[in-house]
Amino acid sequence: MEIRKATLDDLKEIAAVEAECFPAAEAASEESLRKRLSVFADHFWLLFDGDKMVGFVNGMVTDEPDLSDEMYDDASMHNPDGKWQMIFGVDTIPEYRRQGCAGKVLSRVIEDARKQGREGLVLTCKDKLIYYYAKFGFENEGLSKSVHGDAVWYQMRLKF
Repeated sequence: MEIRKATLDDLKEIAAVEAECFPAAEAASEESLRKRLSVFADHFWLLFDGDKMVGFVNGMVTDEPDLSDEMYDDASMHNPDGKWQMIFGVDTIPEYRRQGCAGKVLSRVIEDARKQGREGLVLTCKDKLIYYYAKFGFENEGLSKSVHGDAVWYQMRLKF
């Protein structure tokens, strides 16, 4: 397994993985992913098994302390010198789940954010995943203001 940063050439494959990992109401569109890649491709960590993309983590950097729904579609909110690495999605295709793939990429994202001098990372998740992110040191801050995909989200924060 190899982790590398994304380029615009990866767009189609990223969009396919995203569509496989999230319900349509929650998955980022190809156009939204294109905007993100054009602004912060170096904040897309792609996981490959040989030539096959099996997952990725992506998100912008900002000084805003909380992840907001506007961030998903407004790549201009990215601040490369920001304090917080936001995580928009932790994607692993179904046949590679429960094999440590997401953890491998997430650990790399955490390591990179630490090396870049961030204050920490922020993500939102559904209640069934709170325990999973807690294993990495994320703390549950309670219900998020997010209404993304008409789901209930909890904000999780990892402080360095």
